[in-house]
Amino acid sequence: MDEQALLGLNPNADARYRQRAMAYFEQLKESQDAWEVCAEALAKGIYNDDHVKFFCFQVLEHQIKFRHAGLSAVQQQLIRETLMKWLQCQLMNTQPEKPFIRNKAAQVFALTFIMEYLTLWPKFFFDILSLVGLNPHGVDIYLRTLMAIDAEVVDRDILHSPETRRNTLIKDTMREQCIPNLVESWFQILQTYQQSHPELTCQCLEVVGAYVSWIDLNLIANDRFVNLLLSQMSVEELREEACDCLYEIINKGMDPVDKTKLVESLCQVLQSVGFFNVEQEEDVDFLAKFSRLVNGMGQSLVLSWTKLAKTGNVKATAETLQAMEAKVPLLLQLLVHEDDDISANIIGFCYEYLHVLKQLPQLTDQQKTNIEAIMLAVMKKLTYDDEYNFENEGEDEAMFVEYRKQLKMLLDRLAQVSPELLLEAVRRVFTNTMQNWQTAPFMEVEVAIRLLYMLGEALPASHGAHFSGDTAKASALQDMMRTCGHIMFKNYEKLMKIPLTNVC
Repeated sequence: MDEQALLGLNPNADARYRQRAMAYFEQLKESQDAWEVCAEALAKGIYNDDHVKFFCFQVLEHQIKFRHAGLSAVQQQLIRETLMKWLQCQLMNTQPEKPFIRNKAAQVFALTFIMEYLTLWPKFFFDILSLVGLNPHGVDIYLRTLMAIDAEVVDRDILHSPETRRNTLIKDTMREQCIPNLVESWFQILQTYQQSHPELTCQCLEVVGAYVSWIDLNLIANDRFVNLLLSQMSVEELREEACDCLYEIINKGMDPVDKTKLVESLCQVLQSVGFFNVEQEEDVDFLAKFSRLVNGMGQSLVLSWTKLAKTGNVKATAETLQAMEAKVPLLLQLLVHEDDDISANIIGFCYEYLHVLKQLPQLTDQQKTNIEAIMLAVMKKLTYDDEYNFENEGEDEAMFVEYRKQLKMLLDRLAQVSPELLLEAVRRVFTNTMQNWQTAPFMEVEVAIRLLYMLGEALPASHGAHFSGDTAKASALQDMMRTCGHIMFKNYEKLMKIPLTNVC
């Protein structure tokens, strides 16, 4: 290799060397066989410089991605041998490569898999697993490769339209040939490394969460695997990733009755070990993940209820509604939590639960109680906290404004479900606050007035006329508007001194 050109790979190299390095890179990319020196360097571990290693992987990546079809059978075999020899070296190294090198290696492994799995390398995973075993350095590359394959073949956030048919064929072939073996390897990794290498366990949980959307759920949603995942919910270093993994399992499409049973079995275990005692948990990052998991379970129950209601299965529909409503106390704890991220993550379930209530012919007393509790939670969370900076609004303030919009959607849905209860709740809060508005904290006065404004937008009105038709509604709104007008008339000069941003 051109040693002088390689000097230009160093970030601190001067412009002349960097230009030479770029020219050398182009030369190696375009040559029919010059890239083979990079393959040899990787296979034999000739260079210790991280930038040179990365450079060699880039050259190899270009050949696989853009010139694979034009390579001879011998050259294609050379690529396979290079990757496996490099991987074998990793097993013997005392220290792993830098993360950016491991990520690039995983991308090259993934590209080779995509090009050759269906034709030249059907035993891709078996070869890798038989080589790495449970060696931590090897397992790390294996897991990174799986995530790189997911990004290329499966990830729905990335568009692959020209390769859709190929990707479907790859997934179908994997289901038939190797997925059970991969799942077993994941179980062994999770079980082996949860104490000694939590970072590998978290990587593996991420892989499970990524792949569960398209593999046979029975391979994961069984007592053996789920109990292991639930046990990791109690390990501080693992529980956030375990939450995300369980969330992906819950989101998997399945029969509504089976989905309800799965959610209920998870909830029973989580409740039995104390996860429902939200007020005792101090780790807000974990609670944000847990809130997202509960939201997923709740939305899954709503979807199951909707499907069952359409089939006319009265017994299963009632059982699913009962399961859904059993989660409302937990929903309320999370919704009213002082951390807005935790609260925001449960809003989806709350909104859809209210939509279910809207479809019921008659509300029970408990359901009315639930509605009132949600109303009070929304009203409380609408209130500015003491740290809100009105004079210099930044990112935190912008996030709260967006969060308020989500709460407004809940308030609108509450108005659709039970306008009478919402009207009475707002009237109670408004009256209690405005009676002592001069001594009450600004935040409380602001939210009382804002609730009146939101109420006017949320309540159904005939052609925009709120003060005609329903006498009780018109009377309540008139009383609140009259109170506002009276305060403004009596305190005009004082109010004119309040900054406009504080009253709008």
